[in-house]
Amino acid sequence: MNPRPPRSSERTTAEADAWADVLVRRQLLHAVVLTPTGQWLVQDRPDGPVGVLASPADVLALAATIQQGTRSTRTESR
Repeated sequence: MNPRPPRSSERTTAEADAWADVLVRRQLLHAVVLTPTGQWLVQDRPDGPVGVLASPADVLALAATIQQGTRSTRTESR
């Protein structure tokens, strides 16, 4: 597989919001909420601790980590 070229723009709130929605709909996270200060509150299960992410880039990094984890789990189960 060829590596992707580096991004030419900053991560946007809309992009992070879209990934947050996917992660919650797929039940990979319990909740992801954008605060008025621009921080993101993240909870992986209803009774779990709430984490704070500082920026859209942090949300996308979390999504990438979760995606890598689900891909490696699928590969191992085959």
